[in-house]
Amino acid sequence: MTHAASPHRLWQSVIRCVFSAVQEVRLVCVDVASDTEAVVGRVMKLTCIYCMKREEISAETKVDWFFIGEDKRKMPEDVEMYWKDRLTWKGSQDLQDISISILNVTLNDSGTYECEVSRFFEFNSFKHSTTKKTTIDLKVKMKASRDTTALYSEIMMYVLLVFLTFWLLVEMIYCYRKISKSEEQVQDTATDYLAIPSENKENPGPAVTE
Repeated sequence: MTHAASPHRLWQSVIRCVFSAVQEVRLVCVDVASDTEAVVGRVMKLTCIYCMKREEISAETKVDWFFIGEDKRKMPEDVEMYWKDRLTWKGSQDLQDISISILNVTLNDSGTYECEVSRFFEFNSFKHSTTKKTTIDLKVKMKASRDTTALYSEIMMYVLLVFLTFWLLVEMIYCYRKISKSEEQVQDTATDYLAIPSENKENPGPAVTE
């Protein structure tokens, strides 16, 4: 970590996980990165994922969360009181997700958070241990910044709407002209059909003699 200040412990827990064979098959884990931007007064989830391997299903898991503020002078002396009733566990029962949430975020919550997960287990009569550290550099803002992806999607939606409207207008004009032309052809055909008997009446053929 690049900060010179010493980290403050946020959370510590040691839990032993034991799963049956059926539960082992159902374990699903996707490693995703945590959000790094929070808004004052809202809830911020600090995501920490450590997917288990098959041999780690039966393991003792130790979870530690640490925090280093951007400015140590802004941090209160009583760190425990500062975080009291503002931290909640958001992890999963199988301890692959060991996330926590900060309630009622403040500007002083900006800083570096570190999630350290250690697993101790036995495999083929050998004792093993693994450790993973996840660092989250959190920035707290007064207002949420505009999501560029959402803005791009909104622009594309309007462009598509304009294109569909234009296409629909062109189709309507094309259909109107096609119908008008068909009606003119029908009218001309009807006029020609009515004109033939009139000419026959004006110019009768030669009389038939017996």
